[in-house]
Amino acid sequence: MSKRFGSDFSPDGQGPIAEEDRGSFRGATRTRAGGRVNLLFLAPLPLIWSAFTSSPTGLALNLSALGLLLLAAWLTREGILAQEQYEARKVARRPALPRKILGSLITGVGLGIAGYAASGGLGAPLIFAVLGTVLHGFAFGLDPMKDKGMEGIDQHQSDRVARAVDKAENYLTAMSDAIKRAGDRSVEARVERFQTSVREMLRTIENDPRDLTSARKFLTVYLRGARDATIKFADIYGRKRDASAKSDYMMLLTDLEEGFVAKTAKLLDDNNSDLEIEISVLRDRLQQEGIHLNTNL
Repeated sequence: MSKRFGSDFSPDGQGPIAEEDRGSFRGATRTRAGGRVNLLFLAPLPLIWSAFTSSPTGLALNLSALGLLLLAAWLTREGILAQEQYEARKVARRPALPRKILGSLITGVGLGIAGYAASGGLGAPLIFAVLGTVLHGFAFGLDPMKDKGMEGIDQHQSDRVARAVDKAENYLTAMSDAIKRAGDRSVEARVERFQTSVREMLRTIENDPRDLTSARKFLTVYLRGARDATIKFADIYGRKRDASAKSDYMMLLTDLEEGFVAKTAKLLDDNNSDLEIEISVLRDRLQQEGIHLNTNL
């Protein structure tokens, strides 16, 4: 048993915590949508001062540059988040909108307009535009340009899996957004652990799209119900810290998690059985051809 750092008066100080209770952070990675990306939102703010200390034309140019640079920063952050989701999946489609590339181009345009407002010529703005676009591209990279993990997979099956995974991720995102309104860190951690179990099922389905039919009820009916229950609990618990509602909700998550874990294990067992059958059929065919294999391998 390990102990949570903190006292009984810490936000979620509950004394001992089982090792498995920290499973919500298993496999978690630090997001790259911070640090340098946040600087992109701060860097153009001095243009506000330039805008209101210049002529009306300068005001319009500087405010336009500010808006474009903030838009580029937002696109860059969204592009990084989309790439992280792409990299986390074994089967994924490339982002429909290349947000980071658009962010690079808009950054170049914004810097060009800011340079024109400052100098009035065309040479410096052109240099700023080209350098801004190139440096932004080098700093944040390009968007994924091709689908991943779909080689050798039936296109129809891969489309079904991609849509099902996207829909399931939307349910999980809605749960995360809703549970924040409850303002209880222990419940948020419990939701994250449940989401980890759901994502293990999603990765299993991505590995073998044939599992989608068997797991469809879990990814639609049960997961949609979990989202709806989370929204209702967050609304109730946010208004009144009802201990009974919290207990019922935590028990619901436990029941759901056990169901997802059991179903994932069954899917893996079925996949192993399918592999054993294929190996057995292949051995029989080879023996019919007069090729005898060492069955102890």
